[in-house]
Amino acid sequence: MNDVVATPGGKLAHSRADNATYVAGRRSFFKYRDLGVTDATEGKMRAQVTSATQGLGKPTGWHYHVCEHQLVYMLKGWVDLEFEDGTKVRLMPGDSLMIPGGMRHNETGTADELELLEVSVPAEMKTVVCDPPAGMG
Repeated sequence: MNDVVATPGGKLAHSRADNATYVAGRRSFFKYRDLGVTDATEGKMRAQVTSATQGLGKPTGWHYHVCEHQLVYMLKGWVDLEFEDGTKVRLMPGDSLMIPGGMRHNETGTADELELLEVSVPAEMKTVVCDPPAGMG
């Protein structure tokens, strides 16, 4: 359960690990812990901890997110991503990545166990499946 306290400038959100709130997410094999930020910001931002106890198995396929920004901070394990400009990244614990909204990307692999913090602006972040960039399959 997340505690939310209203103040004149917004709401204070406090999420406790011993009373976590989990929500549905984009991938059925991940667990998504809601940190209460969506409610506290009235949908201006979302923050959640994503965790998995099994590897990705196969790439997610090319897609992009309808949002302004997506920030990923790796806590445990690793994730491999490729981007429409040809950039390939392996995020390791302590690494971060800011993905602009609309940038096509593909998650190509993960550690068997992983945990990451993800923040998006705004809170609602739709995923759109798309064709790979020219020359990338």
